Amino acid sequence: MDIIVQKFGGTSVATEELRKKVASKVVATKESGKNPIVVVSAIGRRGDKYATDTLVNMATSVYDGDNARDLDIIMSVGEIISSVILSNTIKAMGYEAQAVTGFQAGIITDNHFGDADVLKVDNKYLMDLLNKGIIPVVAGFQGVTETGEITTLGRGGSDTTAAILGEALQAKCVEIYTDVDGVMTADPRVVTKARVIDEIDYEEIYQMADEGAKVVHPRAVAVAKRSNIPMKVKNTLNESKGTIIIQKNHYLRKFRKSLEEDNVIRAIAHKNNISQVSVYFNDNMEDNDILMNNLTKFQVSIDLINFFTDKKVFTIDNKDLDKVKNIMGKNKFEYSIIENCSKVTAIGHKIRGIPGVMGKIVKALSHSGIKILQSSDSHTTISCLIKEEHIEKAVNALHAEFNLDK
Repeated sequence: MDIIVQKFGGTSVATEELRKKVASKVVATKESGKNPIVVVSAIGRRGDKYATDTLVNMATSVYDGDNARDLDIIMSVGEIISSVILSNTIKAMGYEAQAVTGFQAGIITDNHFGDADVLKVDNKYLMDLLNKGIIPVVAGFQGVTETGEITTLGRGGSDTTAAILGEALQAKCVEIYTDVDGVMTADPRVVTKARVIDEIDYEEIYQMADEGAKVVHPRAVAVAKRSNIPMKVKNTLNESKGTIIIQKNHYLRKFRKSLEEDNVIRAIAHKNNISQVSVYFNDNMEDNDILMNNLTKFQVSIDLINFFTDKKVFTIDNKDLDKVKNIMGKNKFEYSIIENCSKVTAIGHKIRGIPGVMGKIVKALSHSGIKILQSSDSHTTISCLIKEEHIEKAVNALHAEFNLDK
C-alpha cells in the first residue's frame, strides 16, 4: 500500500476556498492510486476565530493559573474542528473521508502537558480506514497518554504528527504544505532574491529549522531522518515542484579544495530577539556550578557558549531576560548584557574545516559595516551574533557572498 501523509497548516485551511484547494490535492493523490492520510492544523492564525491562541485566550481570560492539563484539552479543539470541516469538504467532492482525533489515530504520549513526547503509535485504526478506501483526516498537534489524558505536542506539533504517522505507517513520503514554494535559501521577506532549494539533506534542513527558518519543525525532521522517509515541502496554492528532503549519500564524498568547486553553503537563516550575557569571575568551579545550576533550575536555554578563565559568554532568548537578571542579582555576579541582538547562520553539510568559509563570512559582514559580537561553528553551521538593526543587511550580504541566488 503506497501511503502518502499530507500535512496542511493553518493558513492552508483558513478559508472555504483554500479548503477546496486542499481537498482537490488530496483527491488527486487518491485518484493517482495512492492512499493519502491528511494531517491538519487549526484553522487560521492568531486572532482567527478557531485558531489555537484564540481558544487558549478564552480559557485564560477566566482563569490564568496552573492549568496545563485543561489547556491541552482546549488547545486540541482547533485541530479537531479543522479535521471535521476538511473531511466534510472532501466528502462533498464525492470521496469517503473521516475526521480522526490524535487519540483515535493511536498517538500515545507521555504526560508532559503542552509539550508531550510521542511514545508509540498504534496504527490499526488508520490502517482499517485505508483498507476500506476511506481518507483519514487527522487532527494534528495532539495525542493521548496511556491513562487517557489528552496532550498536545508543543510548537510545530502538526509537523511532528505527520512525520510520526509517516514512520508508523511506513509511508512513501511525507508532504508538508505551506504558503511558500518550498525551502528557500533565505527568508524571502528579507532577501528578495531568495530561491527555492530543489533538494536538501535532512541535517541541513534540521539546522535551518533550528536556526530560525520557519518551514518544517526540527522535531519532524528528526523523525523523518531516523525513519529515512523523504519529506516534500510544497505550496498549497500552486503546483510548484517544491523541495524534497532526503539523505543525500553523495554528501559523504571527500571535500573539494576550493569553494568555487563545491558550493558548500546552502542557505542563510536568522533569529531575532536575542541577548548576549557576559558573566565575569575567575575560573572558580563553585561559581561555575552555581551559574549553570541556576540556569538549569529556571529553565533558561543558552546558546553561542564561550567559556574563558575570567568570563563566561552566552546568548539567551529575550523572554528569559528577567530570569537571568534575577539569577545574577541573587548571586551577586558581575555581569553585562547586550540586548537587541540577532544570530545569522550560514548552513551547509559538513562545512567545518573547509578553508575560506569563515573568511568569506567575515569579509561580507565587515564590508557591510557589521560588527561580529560573537561566533560559533559546528559541522553544518557557522553562526555570528550581531546587532538586530543590521540583520536584514547581514542576511542579504551573506546570501550574495555565497551566490545563493544563482
